[in-house]
Amino acid sequence: MLRAQRAARHRGAHILQIAALYKGRPYVYGASGPRAFDCSGYTSYVMRKALHVSLPHNAAAQAHARHVRAVSRAHRMIGDLVFFHSGGGIGHVAIYAGNGRIWTAPHTGSHVRLQSMYSSNVSYGRIV
Repeated sequence: MLRAQRAARHRGAHILQIAALYKGRPYVYGASGPRAFDCSGYTSYVMRKALHVSLPHNAAAQAHARHVRAVSRAHRMIGDLVFFHSGGGIGHVAIYAGNGRIWTAPHTGSHVRLQSMYSSNVSYGRIV
């Protein structure tokens, strides 16, 4: 089990390393990188680069994608996807960076950045 945990931590660190490469890129609705991103465009681009996995360009669709397995808050790890719930649906997706922080393309007028999580109404998913 220790070997699997080390591998998972290494994988998460690799995802965060790729995510950080795009710090400062502008948020543009519908953009999928690498010059600009929206939230799901950013997560799908990072996961494609880090893990060679294709995800849909939609936050809710990513939560239900065949490559994504739901994980509990207690079992979340760096590199997991964080799905923010609002109005009965999923309105945003980001990448968990540990210690209550996320890599995200947050909203129009902003840019890709590392920030504190702004809500506890979330679920987590791991690329499998």
